[in-house]
Amino acid sequence: MKNFEGVTDESLALLYVQGNNRAFDELLNRSQTKLFTYIMFVVHDHDIADDIFQDTFVKAITKLQNGLYTNSGKFMFWLTRIAHNCIMDWYRAQQASHIVEVNKDNDIQNLKGATPIDICRETEMVNNQVLRDIKKMVDALPAPQREVVYMRYYQELSFKEIAELTGVSINTALGRMRYALINLRHLAKENKIELALCG
Repeated sequence: MKNFEGVTDESLALLYVQGNNRAFDELLNRSQTKLFTYIMFVVHDHDIADDIFQDTFVKAITKLQNGLYTNSGKFMFWLTRIAHNCIMDWYRAQQASHIVEVNKDNDIQNLKGATPIDICRETEMVNNQVLRDIKKMVDALPAPQREVVYMRYYQELSFKEIAELTGVSINTALGRMRYALINLRHLAKENKIELALCG
């Protein structure tokens, strides 16, 4: 049984291309949580996210077997790009331009495991409410805007990386973020929500 500790994702992908199926198992094990979280954040439905996740890996396997992967040092980036394309294909198939319903289990606070500032119970309660309000407002954004917010603030990607992943220009990625922020401000004002965390 080969131990893949210290072997890069890119090297594992190339080992899989050479016929090592355990290398792909290791790749799947390393990337599944991060990739599924990303897909779930965009589509808000566990069953749909599961289908898209599986479709992503089927496409990744096909591309790997057809020699369509080159070691660029960015395997996860490459995989996320495939997932993004699968998500967009699903939306096109659904002809969905509407806002996706919120799933109660899709809690933005769970993405980074962050806890509110723990100064006192009242502050904690206020901060929890602010985070819940932010989550609801982000969930209400159209999928392309929600995706950019996720990539920028939760995956900490640059706008150049976001543009590459989503297949749009940097200006389009920036525009989506701009509209997302305008929409969030509008939603906050409309619902009289105060977005400042207490310190």
